[in-house]
Amino acid sequence: MQSPPLHQARKRFGQNFLNDQGIIRRIVRSVAPLEHQRVLEIGPGQGAITESILASGCQLDVIELDRDLIPILEAKFGGEANFRIHQGDALKFDITALAAGERLRVVGNLPYNISTPLIFHLLTAHNCITDMHFMLQKEVVDRLAAQPGSKTYGRLGIMAQYYCEVESLFDVPPEAFTPRPKVQSAIVRLTPYETPPCPANNVDTLQTVLRSAFNQRRKTLRNTLKGVIDSEAIESLGIDSGLRPEQLGLAEYVAIANAVDSNSE
Repeated sequence: MQSPPLHQARKRFGQNFLNDQGIIRRIVRSVAPLEHQRVLEIGPGQGAITESILASGCQLDVIELDRDLIPILEAKFGGEANFRIHQGDALKFDITALAAGERLRVVGNLPYNISTPLIFHLLTAHNCITDMHFMLQKEVVDRLAAQPGSKTYGRLGIMAQYYCEVESLFDVPPEAFTPRPKVQSAIVRLTPYETPPCPANNVDTLQTVLRSAFNQRRKTLRNTLKGVIDSEAIESLGIDSGLRPEQLGLAEYVAIANAVDSNSE
């Protein structure tokens, strides 16, 4: 195996490389890849998790934005028959095309600066994903798993929970990385449902309702949603229009979105 060139973490890519072997083993045990499975790793960096995932014998595709990391990854893993690398932006990557009718398992230490839009992008491909294991800023994991009434509850968590079962697995301290980030990290598992527990007639309408509701989360629903649905229609669903956005559950937001769709027909 060749000695890979050295690489300095780049702030503009939000790079923080995981180097704690105990944490790496714990992540891979949580993912538990199997030989017959296909895995996509987003942002492999210098291959800290990549090596252990490859050792399972699974077919591993990795996508890396930083061109300077490609030679490092090629030097380490290029000779492995079950390894394939894609240089590009995960936000623009066609997950469905890669899956080609199969199911992918997705893992990644996601850059904090793109984690939210990237999760929304992946949720659009939920039909071809078995599960997702991500290292994220702990604040983002808290938002993904948040329940009604929580300060961290909002559009990201509701949409993640619409498509997936969300499990916060464990925290990862800053000293597990080089360079050390200024924030705490955590591992989350997202497992897409075969059928959403509260199916919306139109997911785009649900997104519109959530954006409007949480755009001014300190105001009541009758005020935040007045451009989308009137308070009488909200009340007709058995929902108090005087509540604040964080007080409603997923099922109630789906009911509002479905009512908006019905009223527009």
